[in-house]
Amino acid sequence: MLQQSGTGTFPWCVLRATSVENGFVEVKFKPLEGREDQAGGIVWRWKDGDNYYVARANALENNVSLYYTANGRRNTLKYVDAPVPRNVWHTLRVEFAGPQIRVALDGKTYIDFKDSHIGGAGAVGLWTKADSVTSFDDFSYGSAK
Repeated sequence: MLQQSGTGTFPWCVLRATSVENGFVEVKFKPLEGREDQAGGIVWRWKDGDNYYVARANALENNVSLYYTANGRRNTLKYVDAPVPRNVWHTLRVEFAGPQIRVALDGKTYIDFKDSHIGGAGAVGLWTKADSVTSFDDFSYGSAK
């Protein structure tokens, strides 16, 4: 288990030795507290701290979002309303192949989107925002077969 309990603009934790171009990333997360945000997220195709995709669910906003970060600037691709109760374990899963990205929360697909901003293989990991206190567990990933 991993818990984000500090603060930062967009804290992330990646497995630098991974290299996944097409596949999936999944994690269980529990948003615990935060005044500005209560978010849990997944990163993939991570090249460095300034270039990657992120999908996140936010308990304060009750939504699921998809972003890409390029040259250190986060860009919104899609927001979708979704129930994200606080102090409850949720499963966030992202499946990606070429430009196709699917984001599911608790087994339900909320985002099905095509985007080509960040291609090729990259590392995978976890992400939060601002003052989120979020617990993560059961992290898994794999390449498409």
